[in-house]
Formats: sequence, C-alpha cells, structure tokens
Amino acid sequence: MPRWAMVIDIDKCTGCQACVLACKAENNIPAVSREESARGRSISWMRILHEVEGEYPDVRLRFIPRPCMHCDNPPCTKVCPVMATYKDRDGIVAQIYPRCIGCRFCMAACPYTVKYFNWHTYEMPNLQQRMHNPDVSVRTKGVVEKCTFCHHRLQRAHDEARRQGRPLEAGSYTTACSQTCPTGAIRFGDLDDRDSEVARLAKSPRAFRLLAELGTQPKVIYLTERDRHAT
Repeated sequence: MPRWAMVIDIDKCTGCQACVLACKAENNIPAVSREESARGRSISWMRILHEVEGEYPDVRLRFIPRPCMHCDNPPCTKVCPVMATYKDRDGIVAQIYPRCIGCRFCMAACPYTVKYFNWHTYEMPNLQQRMHNPDVSVRTKGVVEKCTFCHHRLQRAHDEARRQGRPLEAGSYTTACSQTCPTGAIRFGDLDDRDSEVARLAKSPRAFRLLAELGTQPKVIYLTERDRHAT
C-alpha cells in the first residue's frame, strides 16, 4: 500500500494563504465568528505559522504551513477511548466523526496542536451552504476534527481505479492545498515510491521533521531555506 506524505518547501512559501482557503473550501470548514476566534475557538485544518528572524531593519519573516502530520506513530490514536481517531490502511490518521465523544484526549496528546473542537453548530450563509463539497460531511458540534489529507479524494481515486480494473496510479490523487499552492511549495505523493518527487525530496539534506525527537514519525516533511542550509 502507498504511504502518503507531504513535503513543504519553506523556501518557496510566500504566506499567501491559498492553501488555507483551499482547505476550508474543500472540506466544508465552518467560518467562526470574531468573538469565538478571540476565545481560541477558530477552526483551520491548515495554518500558516510565522517565524520572525533578525532585528529591525534587518528583519525576515518566514512562513511554515502546518497541516496534520499524519504520523506513522501517532500519539492521538493511543489515547482515544472510543477509537474515533485511527490510522487507516493508507497510513492516513483518520477521524470517525459519529464515533467521537468530544473528550479531547487526542487534542491533549497531539504535540502539533492540529486538532480542533467544534464548539457550536456554526450557521453558514445560504450562498456558502450551496457551495458545500458533497463528498465531505458537515461536522456537528461536540466533535474533534482535523486535516485528513483530503481522504475523500483518495476514495474517489480508489473507486475510479476499481471501475477501470487497474491499480491506483501515481499522481491520480493529491490534496487541495498542494493543488492550489501557486509556488509549488507543497508536494504530495507516495513516500514509499522511489520514483516519486516526494520520496526524492524527503532524502534531501534540507529535509527535516517537526519535533522529530518525540518519535511520532511525522509524514509531513519540511525543506529548510537554501541560504540557511548553506551556512
């Protein structure tokens, strides 16, 4: 089976937020009010972290996109009492929303803070409701949700391959964020396919994983800036 992974080149990321908006539109992520956001209740499966280096006037702002890491050794799956979060056959850390009881143990166990709790049944304008992606459920209040590597797209690719009587082809599935990134900073593919771009970039001397020392074995790999690597 493929081992789906993502490589994010920090050197190419401009912080344009296109991946964030694409993720929200693709996965029916609710828009949270300003008041709820101020209380720390915003929901965004993909976020852009900011890192400021230097002192004025020699200041540089770096951007780090952060989806779910889809760890090979995910701590969130070990603490869920009802197995609402688990790692499926494709290596994706998935979420079964009807099973979730909202205990938020998985949120406490995740060192990357990529899980979000639905505090309300957020009301959406009629126009936005008509724009919902029919392939993705609209989550109700009281459950934890997160990035799924656009798992519904993978299911569609599997179904198409079965109809045509062929195995799943390389490049037949990608995430909304990687498809939308205007600079090509986000690459997605099979980490176990030696010929894939993701597998090649993961072996780059610029490659690193967030909090790798924790042993979570994240499948989201970052590439450092070229000038930093050169020094």
